Amino acid sequence: MIPSRSRNLESLPGYPLAGFKEARLALQARGVDVIDLGAGDADLAPPPAVVAAIQRAVEDPTMSRYPFQVGLPAFRREVSAWMATRFGVTVDPDRELLPLIGSKDGLAHLPFGYLDPGDVAIIPDPGYQAYLGGTVLAGGEPYLVPLRPEHDFLIPLDAIPSDVVKRAKLLFLNYPNNPTAAEAPEAYYRQAIAFCRAHGIVLVHDHAYSEIAFEGYRPPSILEFEGARDVAIEFHSLSKTYNMTGWRLAWAVGNPDLIGTLSRVKSFMDTGAFLGVQAAGVAALRCWAAWVPGNVAVFQGRRDVAVASFGAAGFHVTVPRATMYLWIPVPSNEPSRDFARRCLDQEGVMVLPGAGLGEGGEGFFRIALTVPEDRLEEAASRLGRLL
Repeated sequence: MIPSRSRNLESLPGYPLAGFKEARLALQARGVDVIDLGAGDADLAPPPAVVAAIQRAVEDPTMSRYPFQVGLPAFRREVSAWMATRFGVTVDPDRELLPLIGSKDGLAHLPFGYLDPGDVAIIPDPGYQAYLGGTVLAGGEPYLVPLRPEHDFLIPLDAIPSDVVKRAKLLFLNYPNNPTAAEAPEAYYRQAIAFCRAHGIVLVHDHAYSEIAFEGYRPPSILEFEGARDVAIEFHSLSKTYNMTGWRLAWAVGNPDLIGTLSRVKSFMDTGAFLGVQAAGVAALRCWAAWVPGNVAVFQGRRDVAVASFGAAGFHVTVPRATMYLWIPVPSNEPSRDFARRCLDQEGVMVLPGAGLGEGGEGFFRIALTVPEDRLEEAASRLGRLL
């Protein structure tokens, strides 16, 4: 007989779109035209230079060797140079940087290096499920903080109970934010750094959307702020910026002790990202200045169309300055999962219910700007019929 699953695993929530994928496939099998705005997985292509780089790499037998945690030295150097260009911060490519198999890899594994039973991780709710999953599977205790509009979707640090703060070892932040699309002002970053320094907490900043920003907004790195290197580790990803979600390549930067801990944990979990993908990552970073603005312009065009279309359909829409999402209040008193299911069943539009990323997201739903503008207009028109 197969033994029961661990209590830690069983305590985790299900997949955010559990049941929705199956329902979508059933609708499509009946010939229904389904518009999928659920997953943050853009329909756009990576840069041509990246595709060419991976083609060259797969023909090079040296790229098929174990990468281990050291990875491709050229990728480390290129990341370090990009951090200096983009944020004006100097990062030692050997001690303050670690290649990752996607940022989820690092975010989920970091808690294994710091949490024992009774230790707490402070986690935004709603939030990326890797924060919660890594914490619980590592044996730590999650303290979920609802992200509410009255707090500008920021974690109100001064409202966290003192007994929680005493046991906290990790604080997860993510700005620009998924799913709310909120941004953090510079004063908030300084407050968070001071909070973590005062209480001996690791500040974990998920910066996956650093480059998907509009109207001249330039999201800062946590490492730009004084004192951050004492307490912070920041995660970057090529997934959204370069339309490389399936390639699984990212990196962590920050305090060398934090980087060393994560590297040690990962040495027991994996042997690193494929060297050929890291060679493609070099090509991606080298075309950042020339290629990324055009890609971001596509998302901005989609954002503008989606904001106008959903607004005209009767939804209350806030215009985000970053990310590839709109975070929209559910236009009724029904649970967000029920509303999302009606969107799919009645109108063939798949959206992410706010509660799918944590109960703190109840009352909202997320749409992803992952389809062309005409499809966004069509989706808004259909969902307007539900009002």
